[in-house]
Amino acid sequence: MDDLDHRLIALLRADARASVASLAKKLGVARGTVQNRMAKLEADGTIVGYTVRLKPDVQEQSIRAFMTIAAEGNQVDAVVKTLRGDPAVASLHSTNGRWDLVAELRADSLASFDRVLARISRTPGVSSSETSLLLSTFKL
Repeated sequence: MDDLDHRLIALLRADARASVASLAKKLGVARGTVQNRMAKLEADGTIVGYTVRLKPDVQEQSIRAFMTIAAEGNQVDAVVKTLRGDPAVASLHSTNGRWDLVAELRADSLASFDRVLARISRTPGVSSSETSLLLSTFKL
């Protein structure tokens, strides 16, 4: 990827619905160049899709939290595989330091959130975790 690809991706991150014409104008290149670059980035798997981002308070699940997770020994891959299939896990990230993973959790009530916490803590390979509820969002 070159500088043009990076700038194109940055524009798409800010507005995935931007027209090819507006992207071309902002980048100072021809529409065909933008179309070809986007097709190449999609074909090589760099761009895997386009999405809509909602304000956190618009989404159905009103309880949100970050959970840091430590995995036993070499069980990180198994834990990731299990958590990727859990509908309450909105995002999952590897990290360094004390914790192996950071998960963003979502639930529609405190009772269902309690069940999510119990389910994740019983996941084979999870040795410990710490959870913080998200109270306010100041920047997306």
